[in-house]
Amino acid sequence: MNARILDEQALVDALAQERANGKSIAFANGCFDVLHVGHIRYLQDAAREADVLVVGVNGDESVRRLKGEGRPVMPEDERAEIIAAIRGVAYVTIFREENPGRLLQTLRPDVQCKGTDYTADSVPEAEIVRSYGGRVAIVGDPKDHSTTAVLQKLRAR
Repeated sequence: MNARILDEQALVDALAQERANGKSIAFANGCFDVLHVGHIRYLQDAAREADVLVVGVNGDESVRRLKGEGRPVMPEDERAEIIAAIRGVAYVTIFREENPGRLLQTLRPDVQCKGTDYTADSVPEAEIVRSYGGRVAIVGDPKDHSTTAVLQKLRAR
């Protein structure tokens, strides 16, 4: 397994060390089922928000609950490995819930990064982030890329 893909406790420990070294932490999350340019732009923008970028990848069951039967196309360990290979991503963890609220409360990143399909006020976890003094950043390009659209295009061919 990739040394940058950590379970939750190992990630908590790694982030404590990063903070002890004076680093700020950003957090981004998603299913990342079939990677496309929108994902890359989202993650690279998120990496610019702090010294260290942590990416939470939805586990297989949570993707199925969010996206429906037949998803994810790729298993969680492969999706995590691909995300860990992207420049700017420091750590990856797989989380089982449909949203990262509990994980955010545990990790307490300085910045939660969400895509442009949100506003700072519409981010579901914004209240959690603000409750411990963090901020929300909207990053990435306009939301005109999606895994669902890629899969529909492939099926049509």
